[in-house]
Amino acid sequence: MQRNGRHKQASYRIVVADSRYPRDGRFIEILGHYDPTTTPATLKLDADKAYEWIKKGAQPSDTVRAIFTRKGVNAKHAASKKGE
Repeated sequence: MQRNGRHKQASYRIVVADSRYPRDGRFIEILGHYDPTTTPATLKLDADKAYEWIKKGAQPSDTVRAIFTRKGVNAKHAASKKGE
């Protein structure tokens, strides 16, 4: 997740980045946006892109893994692995 926004008004981009890059540094692709300051929290995610990156071996952070679970990306990946 890449932090955006002003002081105490954070919003985040869900990005694909190399683990050697800094948190807010260079990234490969934007998968979505997350804004925890709204009620309820706003979440926009391209689940198909996220699934493709997980299929390629991308390792999501704990927070992003929870978001993927909420959107069904992890379930889709588990079902595809079971079918192999």
